[in-house]
Amino acid sequence: VPCAAYCDSEYGVGGYFVGVPVILGGSGVEKIVELALLPDEKVAFNKSIDAVRELVGAMESLTA
Repeated sequence: VPCAAYCDSEYGVGGYFVGVPVILGGSGVEKIVELALLPDEKVAFNKSIDAVRELVGAMESLTA
């Protein structure tokens, strides 16, 4: 099931909530499922992560 989950190191991402495939249980996310991405999928995923990082940075600058 795709879900926004906190990635600690999965997919090379650390410290962000991103849309990734997960296994959901009664208490929420039990496991992030790391799938092998094709090169073009990896480029698109990294572009999405870059946008998340940029947005988080912009929000942090508002609170500084």
